[in-house]
Amino acid sequence: MSGVDDLIEQLEAAPTPPKRQRTPAESAYERAAETIITPVVELDAVILTRASTIKMVPVQWLWQDWLAQGKVHLLAGAPGQGKTTIALAFAATVSAGGKWPDGRRCAPGNVLVWSGEDDPGDTLIPRLTAMGADLERVHFIDAMRVNGEVMPFDPARDMPDLEKAAQSIGDVRLVIVDPIVSAIAKDGNSNNDVRRGLQPLVDMAWSLSAAVLGISHLSKGTAGRDPNERVNGSVAFTAVVRVVLLAAKIKADDGADKRILVRSKSNIGPDQGGFEYHVEQMEAAPGIETSVVSWGSAIDGTARELLADAEAEQEGQDKTATDEAADSLIRIIGKDMVPSQEATAKMKAEGFSPKVIRNARERIGVIVKRSGFGKEMASYWKLPDTAVVPSEAIHAHSGPHILRASMGTNEESGLVEIARPRASALVAASVFDGQEERI
Repeated sequence: MSGVDDLIEQLEAAPTPPKRQRTPAESAYERAAETIITPVVELDAVILTRASTIKMVPVQWLWQDWLAQGKVHLLAGAPGQGKTTIALAFAATVSAGGKWPDGRRCAPGNVLVWSGEDDPGDTLIPRLTAMGADLERVHFIDAMRVNGEVMPFDPARDMPDLEKAAQSIGDVRLVIVDPIVSAIAKDGNSNNDVRRGLQPLVDMAWSLSAAVLGISHLSKGTAGRDPNERVNGSVAFTAVVRVVLLAAKIKADDGADKRILVRSKSNIGPDQGGFEYHVEQMEAAPGIETSVVSWGSAIDGTARELLADAEAEQEGQDKTATDEAADSLIRIIGKDMVPSQEATAKMKAEGFSPKVIRNARERIGVIVKRSGFGKEMASYWKLPDTAVVPSEAIHAHSGPHILRASMGTNEESGLVEIARPRASALVAASVFDGQEERI
């Protein structure tokens, strides 16, 4: 046997040394290592939630069946119906813990108000004071500080920052945006733009558990249509909000003016009925007169029925929508020649529908001048010589002035002049071929 074999036998015969016991620290480390889980990277995918895992919750109401916490609402009506005063009456009720028109008591809370149309000092504060608001609980959205610079608050841009400010105040129950179209950065008549613009309001309402109330107008010349379709701008305004309230003036049995506030739409409660109200003058402080809302009795019926009654009472007494549109169109065009798209946009901004604009144009006998061909063709409107133009209706439109300075006669410029007479048969005289064509 070699020496190597002897060494192997000796090693195999030697007793095994005892195994070293782990220290408490080593044992704890090993146990911790065993609990480490390799993070799982989740791939992009649609997230589904099983309905059985979602807990049902009731709608939380600021005013039962009228103003819901965590939802966006719309208050609309024709000019002069007291919409802003109604909204401030709500603010007074919330801030002071007062009573709603149906007699229910409201728990006190904070209110945020953004108004792009009225001054707080001479208009809003007097109204709130006269209606018993707790001014310590009412906060006006004044401005936005960005990089140390103070600039006007823009609802279309600054909603996320407003939400942070509201959370710092705490217990915000009501947010008023007047007008709601100010929250739309782009086109208020575009469905997509309106939905994108209102989403920050929807998110803020949910995050604060507050009722958001936006104010809007009704389009002129839309009497008889579905009330929700009469709100100025895109139908998305009434589609996105959960509750639509309408304010209108009607004639009482004794011939006196009476105003009503009705529910036109509600996805979360009753969608009919309302309350009478009156807009009255009151002294908020010595020498300061202001408007207040006083509430009357409850009324029954759908918004369409109630508004139809109101409009039937006013028919034949007030100017028709076409009359109002004709006055506005004369004021917009004045003594100038205005691009038709510009005039139409201004008329729509005042709440007139395309049909009413067309009727007003024909009633006045607006003259249409066209320049260019195909895609380059431009259309301009001017008033006939018989139109009576108010002295203040003087406009400076660079486009039409340039055109007038260069056009000379129709034959020299290649313009087509189209007279819009009252007669149903409209005739256009073409200077290009000397032929008449029906339009």
